[in-house]
Amino acid sequence: MIRIKSLQVDSRLLPLSFELKKGQVTHVIGPNGSGKSTLLAALSGISDSYKGEVWLGERLLADVSLNDLALYRSYLSQSARPAFNLEVFQFLALSLPSTSSDTNNEVQVKAVTQAIDEICHMLEISDKLHRSIQALSGGEWQRVRLAGMCLQIWPTLNPYSNLLILDEPAAPLDIAQEALLYKLIQRVAEQGIAVIMANHDLNRTLRHADQVLLLDNGVLQALGSAKEVMTPKQLASVFKTEVKSVTVDKQDYLLFG
Repeated sequence: MIRIKSLQVDSRLLPLSFELKKGQVTHVIGPNGSGKSTLLAALSGISDSYKGEVWLGERLLADVSLNDLALYRSYLSQSARPAFNLEVFQFLALSLPSTSSDTNNEVQVKAVTQAIDEICHMLEISDKLHRSIQALSGGEWQRVRLAGMCLQIWPTLNPYSNLLILDEPAAPLDIAQEALLYKLIQRVAEQGIAVIMANHDLNRTLRHADQVLLLDNGVLQALGSAKEVMTPKQLASVFKTEVKSVTVDKQDYLLFG
């Protein structure tokens, strides 16, 4: 379990506390500038500018070295394509955890091959392994990045993995690719990994999130299940637009504006 206690980042994110359980998918929602990316960056441990405590099991995030942190969590930020050139399979090889680096271990090599095959198949990038990352479209590159992040914390390769952090992972993806993303997230969660992600597609959050954090101007407005948090009244207040809830074929949807 990951426990967050009174986490604060300057005035961009005011103190908030919550927990992330094994196998739980948590969505962080809110308007642009509400503190979603700030929260995820703090949880990733790449910056020490936060106040409060983040516990990865029995270890305090602040006490974990960057090398060890790479074994506990992976973090997909909103970042540009790197300037250097690699083929996709080389990029994925760099994403493998240090626990899977023994190429003389046949069992380990088989586990790596199986993990790469499964993840690449789920994201439909198996035919792109020998493409240059510089030749990929935005959606293709994002799926390669997702594959790398998942390999880093894939439980059959990394026994220490706890957490997958995704900052708006669907942003560069089309509708079909977005569906692949959510299937992969579910697969990661099924293996006991906690997932937390920033998301703008609120109807996806309504269907896929086990837990929802609603932020506005750095303040936690609500925390709970999707149905508890994503009421039309509460969303309308935060997003400053009219929100309606409709049901079609027994599936709930949100309409905006």
